This record gives sequence, structure tokens and C-alpha cells, in this order.
Amino acid sequence: MTRKSVAGMVLVTALSAIASTQAAEDNPHQGSAMHHMTMQSEDTRELVHFPGPLREHELANMRNHLLTLYKIELALSHREFDEASRLAEHRLGLSSLGMHGAHEVAPYMPKGMQDIGMQMHRAASRLAVEVNTSAATGDMRPALAALAHVTAQCVACHVAYRLQ
Repeated sequence: MTRKSVAGMVLVTALSAIASTQAAEDNPHQGSAMHHMTMQSEDTRELVHFPGPLREHELANMRNHLLTLYKIELALSHREFDEASRLAEHRLGLSSLGMHGAHEVAPYMPKGMQDIGMQMHRAASRLAVEVNTSAATGDMRPALAALAHVTAQCVACHVAYRLQ
């Protein structure tokens, strides 16, 4: 199985889980049952073991990614395209790999987790480009679609993996 197909399968699984949860939330009778089932079910995500300091480093990176997504959304809402593009590329995109110490944590990640991570960084670099396109055209849809693709990678990883 290729890297792309593994990452695609994980992404489809994640998006299906989100869609099921959203459908359950849209139906109040089904929603409470879905919530109960979620609370009772065993966590089946693959457990990933990182040495202590690297575990804390990776958790801090993920919190930083989430903060960056928030800042990008805020910049876009104020039509601050240059700031949104800068954040996307330099804090999440391929340009950010050195800052995050990706080479240190990658050996502890399963191949699928590495693939999803790289897809997230590539998607963030594409987001930076789409934000610039939106700035030129005034059409926010390409930037928002690219932002959703970045977020989908985060969701896919968190649905499939958990740190010790």
C-alpha cells in the first residue's frame, strides 16, 4: 500500500467519523445515544511512544499548530491576507519543519503518522498560496477550502493516533 493511499484511508475514516458525529448532533435523539456510545467505547487509536522530552515537545508543537490555525482564521476574518499567508507558510508550512524539530520526532512516528504530518505541512504551504490568490481576486473560497484541507490532516492524525 502506498503512503498516499494510507494517508487517504485515514483521512476518509476521520471525515466519516466527523460526519457521523455531526449527523448525530443534528438529531437530538440520536445525539445523546452517540455521545453515550463515544463515552463508553474503547480508544482504538494507535498508541505512539515518544521519549519523555520529545513527547512534551510534540504536544507543544500540536498546541502551537492549533494556535496558528486560530490566528490564520482571525487574520482571514479581518482580510489580513499577508499575515494569514505568512503564518500558514512559516508556522505550519514546509518552511516550518526545522522550527518544529521534525527530524527529531519523525523516527518515533509510525509511517502513516509521518505521511499525514507531511501532508499537513504541504497543505499549509498550499494554503499560503491560496491566501495570496484570495487577496488578489477577493474570493475567499479557495483560501477557506485550503484551510479546511490543513485542518482535515490534523483531524485524520488525531483520529488514528494518540501519544502515550
